[in-house]
Amino acid sequence: MMQPIFRLISGILIVTLMAPVCAQAADNYAALRDEMVRLEIEAAGIDHPGVLRSMRTTPRHLFVLGRFRQQAYLDAALPIGDRQTISPPFVVAYMTQELDPKPTDRVLEIGTGSGYQAAVLSPLVSEVFTIEIVEPLGRRAQRTLKRLRYDNVHARVGDGFQGWPEEAPFDKIMVTCSPEDIPERLVEQLKEGGTMIIPVGERYQQNLFRITKRDGKLHREALRATLFVPMTGAAEEARQVLPNPKSPSIVNGNFSSRIDNTDLPTGWHYLRNARIVSETERYGEPSGFLSFENSEPGQPSRALQGVALDGRAVSFVKLSARVRGKNLQPGPTTRQRAAVIITFYDKRRAVIDSQQLANWKGTFDWRLESKKIRVPLATREAIVRVGLLGGVGHLDIDDLRLEVVTRE
Repeated sequence: MMQPIFRLISGILIVTLMAPVCAQAADNYAALRDEMVRLEIEAAGIDHPGVLRSMRTTPRHLFVLGRFRQQAYLDAALPIGDRQTISPPFVVAYMTQELDPKPTDRVLEIGTGSGYQAAVLSPLVSEVFTIEIVEPLGRRAQRTLKRLRYDNVHARVGDGFQGWPEEAPFDKIMVTCSPEDIPERLVEQLKEGGTMIIPVGERYQQNLFRITKRDGKLHREALRATLFVPMTGAAEEARQVLPNPKSPSIVNGNFSSRIDNTDLPTGWHYLRNARIVSETERYGEPSGFLSFENSEPGQPSRALQGVALDGRAVSFVKLSARVRGKNLQPGPTTRQRAAVIITFYDKRRAVIDSQQLANWKGTFDWRLESKKIRVPLATREAIVRVGLLGGVGHLDIDDLRLEVVTRE
């Protein structure tokens, strides 16, 4: 129904019919979802029709905090409170596709968070059982899912790594937090022939695995590197391998380590338009570098890595890399250009500051770039981003390093 707007102009009552504000907002969000799916999900290789349909229709803006609503359809992790984040849309779509959801599946999700992943799964499967260990988040997700009428999603607060035994076994299990090892209770609750998608590894170095249960045994397939924020609870506190925030460094900065037999580097996640290229000329032995290529202004082309970094212990770092460029140009804005960027986060995972190695344009051969950077005192972790980052051209990068500077 059109909404009448009344205005008094020169003593004459003027009536204008306008679409309701809420309808206009809904149309705007739908357009943003379409753009998100086209640029961030389809372009990255997601092609499951049901997953694409669910990503286009699930209102992600209703699962984020109000102050981040305008950023809801960017391919970014956003804070949802209690030091947790909502996963980027591509990660949600990728994990959902790798789960291969079927209409008859009963799915257990560990790590409800905002409830968004469960909402995306809802129209694709029979039932979703989802558990969140952080009580305020779990209660909020329950309210959101109920209000939005996701009636086949059952949410509760508890230790997800204990599973939901009274509803087991499950056809599929999706874990959206990162244990050091695969929780045994979840394995027990997975059906024979069932599939689990789970990120496993150290706090900032994780690989996403597809686990299949056959004849009571687990068969692992490494999919790609990923990064989920540190968990809450006993599993996080009991980690055997911990990062050293007083001695930050880049893992696999020479891109010599790959995931199985792919051209994807270990230690680097959210890759877009990036791959390892082998080169045998340097050092007289086989080696490689990370190569980015993009011809569409604004199109993502990147790789990311999380780093433990404590600003109370480290005042300065040196960021350096060997780079080579061909026809480098900025994207739609001057900020969208080839760069290495380090972003600092505080204990709440709010952004404090960003610094970068950048001023790269045109064509040039291999050269060393470095910069001494002050670390804000409130820093507790950082993310290093590298790539064309919305710019166009061809960028090669190698020997990427982050080193503590002991003296000014």
